[in-house]
Amino acid sequence: MRLALVLCSTLVAALPARAESRIFVIAANADGYGVDRCLAAGEACGTALATAYCRARDFEHAVSFRKVARAEVTGTLPATTCSGSCDDYVAIECER
Repeated sequence: MRLALVLCSTLVAALPARAESRIFVIAANADGYGVDRCLAAGEACGTALATAYCRARDFEHAVSFRKVARAEVTGTLPATTCSGSCDDYVAIECER
């Protein structure tokens, strides 16, 4: 019985932990984030910006980020005041 318990404990400990992830969709013209300059445009600062965005929402890091068209987004879009194009959005996938 003890051997079975030790084996089960070992197997459970050996299983990879599943990380929690979430995708945030934000307007490319969102104030204060530089999304239009870094993420939507694919600039080098995009990784740092995406990670900072994730950390501000209690996630560890950004897994990916990309520009998305309004037509790709399902559900409710964030309210924005359009100073440029209202059809530019960025999806940031964050992971804990």
